[in-house]
Amino acid sequence: MNRLRFVFALIVTLGLIVVPSVAQDMMDYPSDLTECQVDLTGETISIFHFGDLSGPYAFITQPIVSAVTDAVSYWNGRGGVCGAELQQVYEDTGGNLEATQSAYDRFTSEYADELDLLLLYSSNDGELLREQLAEDEIVSFISAGSIESLYGEDGMTPGWLYASNPLYINQFGSFCEFVAASPDTFPDPVIGFVTWPGAFGLAGTEPAAAEYCSNLGVEVLGEPQIFLPTDTDILTQVQNAIDAGATIIYTNSLASGPALIAGTLVDLGMEDEIALAGVNWVMDTSVGILGQRVLKSNGLPSVDGIYGSMPFLWWTELSSPGVQFITQQFQINARTPAEQNIAYLLSWGSVDSIIETYIRTVNAVGSLDAVTGADIRATVESMDYAILGGLLHHRFEEGMRDATQNRIAVLKYANADFSGAATGPDDAMMIDDGAGGQLFVPIVVPLTDFVPAPQLRG
Repeated sequence: MNRLRFVFALIVTLGLIVVPSVAQDMMDYPSDLTECQVDLTGETISIFHFGDLSGPYAFITQPIVSAVTDAVSYWNGRGGVCGAELQQVYEDTGGNLEATQSAYDRFTSEYADELDLLLLYSSNDGELLREQLAEDEIVSFISAGSIESLYGEDGMTPGWLYASNPLYINQFGSFCEFVAASPDTFPDPVIGFVTWPGAFGLAGTEPAAAEYCSNLGVEVLGEPQIFLPTDTDILTQVQNAIDAGATIIYTNSLASGPALIAGTLVDLGMEDEIALAGVNWVMDTSVGILGQRVLKSNGLPSVDGIYGSMPFLWWTELSSPGVQFITQQFQINARTPAEQNIAYLLSWGSVDSIIETYIRTVNAVGSLDAVTGADIRATVESMDYAILGGLLHHRFEEGMRDATQNRIAVLKYANADFSGAATGPDDAMMIDDGAGGQLFVPIVVPLTDFVPAPQLRG
């Protein structure tokens, strides 16, 4: 791990160590927003979103509401956006597609005159609503969509959904590139999927991904081992992957999923022999917390050392004004440790992107009432915009519907003086969990720079 880059200053992913320079002085908003040419005083810009806030994705998604709430409060406390007040309109669908359809029907009926832009959470919702969004001319922002939701069944037809992260299949291709470039770490790379079902879970299992990885010298087993988000025992699935020759297990699951796989590897005594990796969600704070239920033989949590994509900046990268600003807002609003995750970061980014989109669109058409979904789409596809000063990048050109840059990171736990990663419990930083126990402090460490992700959908 000679490329570990600890850009941590004095902050941790759980937000329990405060950065004095961030906490003392109110920071300026970090984005270079377009200047307003139209006064929207007395009007309202609504941020619409719905999705699973209480089902399998709840560990990840609940901070979406917190972040949007904090962003709305920030802007309304400063006179709004071009004078317009912000508000959020949202609904919990519990991960049920019938509830998703019901929410969409209600939103498009009750807010028909103003619903031109919608935030979605999951690939399944995106697939369900893809054609309806196009028919109703509603743009949708999503953190990461499936091939079908973004590009249709043929994988070649760009729709009205735009993803801020690379496609999961492209993230998997990035990981294969990393593995191929790291022969000392992965001397005999054979990847087996142990993953959830559905569009999210099975992304990257397509033949094109296996062929791409094979050409790099990385074998991918043909049969994914499937488990459900509600499963608590997946010994059979993990053992099947190992018996088939896997030296690396890759997962498209989140929160409890990666932690369950890691704990199973510990139960098998294989945690030092089998590497574990996954999409960007395996780097989430929830994984770092839930992975502490089972400890490795060295005394560190089971998910210590899990690899994943990190296509945006992380909480610990305080050289970024955007990360500093979000951290300050997180502290000002007294958010809980579990909320300091990917969703909170990216949701501030989504609001920033929505604000810039509306400013540019209103400037172009002359008024908020005149804005249509088609106008929003034209703006989205013409923007080249550094969200929150570089947290991530908004750029969709030549039919692209997902982000094109990615990097690989590893989840570790901080040592006692926060100068690097712990080697065991004796040199680990431990903090009070608020319930009489102690927690290791998870940290996300980038291992590569941002590079173009391979394009594998076609």
